[in-house]
Amino acid sequence: MLPEIKEADRQRVLDTDDAGLRRYTHEHLKVFAKFTSDNCATCELLAPPFAKFSDDELFRSILFLRLASEENPVALKLMQDKVAPFFVSYCQGQLLECDSLTTEAEVYDMLQRLRHFRPLTN
Repeated sequence: MLPEIKEADRQRVLDTDDAGLRRYTHEHLKVFAKFTSDNCATCELLAPPFAKFSDDELFRSILFLRLASEENPVALKLMQDKVAPFFVSYCQGQLLECDSLTTEAEVYDMLQRLRHFRPLTN
């Protein structure tokens, strides 16, 4: 069974920066990050589902992060030619998947793949 995030440590979505992203991806088994941009209609459209998923029992073992892409050089480099919102899933500090997503269904599907991913064990 995967370790759960302690309820006391749980917040719906944590706003962070590049340094926080590095720290959180190594402190938590599974992390799901959303990179946003100012004046991004799709980012705003997907904000409520992203928050809803962060509260969903199905995803209780996943830490949800949000970063402003224009304020974080690592985020900008990761996105390269992509546009916001850009989603990234991590397990055991390793990037699993990253892509620009535009629908709630796409975000849900990526979260499900992260949820079902079985990390390497010793």
